[in-house]
Amino acid sequence: MGVFVTGVRPRWSDMDAFGHVNHANTVTLLEEARIDLLFTEAARHGVPDMAHGVVVARLVVDYLTPLTFTGDEIVVEMSVRELKSASFTLDYSVRNGRQEGSPVVTTAETLMVPYNLTAGRPRRLLEAERDFLAGWRAGGNGA
Repeated sequence: MGVFVTGVRPRWSDMDAFGHVNHANTVTLLEEARIDLLFTEAARHGVPDMAHGVVVARLVVDYLTPLTFTGDEIVVEMSVRELKSASFTLDYSVRNGRQEGSPVVTTAETLMVPYNLTAGRPRRLLEAERDFLAGWRAGGNGA
């Protein structure tokens, strides 16, 4: 359905003094979920090149309610909103737990840029990368 769903487990040390998952640690949890899509799932579909270089060019996080540590996984739903020749935007919805109907506690977006680590500069998406990402467009047919 165009949405990639993965689970990430916050750690006790991710909490701040108020018992909420700290902002920097929330960003790390989003990164772990993103790695699952762009590295693990992409490689599983024969597209390993993104693991060799893709960087975050922009990050926006909106906290709807506090993300609290429960010991359980959080659910991160991701889809590709915008797909250009040398960048793409990922949208995230984070749910605190796997229970059916769990409310969204955080939304986020990242502007991602493929990067040539050897040359030290951005690069264009390869055709296989574009095809993989297109399968995760919001409202599309997941890869």
